[in-house]
Amino acid sequence: MTSETDATDMDAARARLTGLTCLGITAVGWGLNWPLMKILLRDWPPLFSRGLAGVAAACILAAIAASRGQSLAAPRAIIPQLLFASFTNVFAWMGLTTVAMKFIPVSEGALIVYTMPIWTLLLAWPLRNMRPALRDVAAVVLGLAGVALLLGGGGGAPFSGDRLLGIGLSLAAAILFALGNILNRKPLPLPPLAAVAWQVGLGCLVMLVLGMVFEGPRYLELSAAGLACLVYMMLIPMAVCYLSWFETLRRLPPAGASAGMLLVPVIATVAAAVALGEPLGVREMAAIGLTLGGVALALGRV
Repeated sequence: MTSETDATDMDAARARLTGLTCLGITAVGWGLNWPLMKILLRDWPPLFSRGLAGVAAACILAAIAASRGQSLAAPRAIIPQLLFASFTNVFAWMGLTTVAMKFIPVSEGALIVYTMPIWTLLLAWPLRNMRPALRDVAAVVLGLAGVALLLGGGGGAPFSGDRLLGIGLSLAAAILFALGNILNRKPLPLPPLAAVAWQVGLGCLVMLVLGMVFEGPRYLELSAAGLACLVYMMLIPMAVCYLSWFETLRRLPPAGASAGMLLVPVIATVAAAVALGEPLGVREMAAIGLTLGGVALALGRV
């Protein structure tokens, strides 16, 4: 009996270690994507570049799903749910945040959009009749105080039109993603990889078409650095990181996995300071601490 118990404990420890490793890969991959996206925007406009990377990544995910024997067929009955999920989870989340990167620093954009658990908590009151408790009020106060501290130091023009547009787009992305979390409570009846491939493909295809029609991209102006960032976006955040995220969820409790994602805006902010020379001082670190403290409290309820 003791040997069986020891074997079970060892299996659980290995599963946890694998889960933590996959969580680290996911957080680093998604965190580094923020400053690299900013570099790519020097060459190509946001919707076109993110849409192209997403469509290519969706094809990769679909191929991986098919190689694993997962069906890619989407029943007609789930199309409305699939379209809504594609809008909130991909078009709003990826598209709006990418456009926002043209107007605000990575640290601001990443921190604002990762407040989505706070907005989920607030929207759950009218939509799911979940009244906020004292813990929830503390989460909102901490989170918004951190964001306010960060945005309050926006250089010489904290209320310029471009900066306000970037902040508004980031907030819209966070709120729409939170709305999707509430209204998409029923999971899509598709295998995990197939569900992601469909959502990323549909959401990013709309971005790609809009970018080609309205942004007028100059296709041949992609630098070597921009090409490297594009390839990274295709392969790592939208393919490898989704695979590692699913492995994380298989091996770690959902609350622990979600809390681990708080590393993403921290990694993004530090990487942007190194790669782009964006500010990283006491104010930024205090803002990160306050905001993520509030988000951690909110995660306990959502």
